[in-house]
Amino acid sequence: QVQLVESGGGLVQSGGSLRLSCAASGITFNNYDMSWYRQAPAKERELVAAIPVHGGKTYADSVKGRFTISKYNGKNTVYLQMNNLKPEDTAVYYCQAKYWSASTTPYWGQGTQVTVSS
Repeated sequence: QVQLVESGGGLVQSGGSLRLSCAASGITFNNYDMSWYRQAPAKERELVAAIPVHGGKTYADSVKGRFTISKYNGKNTVYLQMNNLKPEDTAVYYCQAKYWSASTTPYWGQGTQVTVSS
């Protein structure tokens, strides 16, 4: 059974930092492209950052220079370091795992709330 468990969300003031974690189980972690998405109220879910199996991290323009995605294969965990947070970063953040070589249905975590106050 595949599980993606996010943690690290919370309430932070504008300019503050948070680090999100996503612990994966039930998959061969090294074979999965890992991504962070977010969804704000009344908005579409959007890609925030991705770290594919074969390298080449990508970021949404709105978070470039402020957010960093990384992973630790030994712990089957992907991280999202978020610095200089802004109120517009407020959203539920979701972890996604997608097998790298096929058009397969991705797995999703349950989400973690990030709220940035001005």
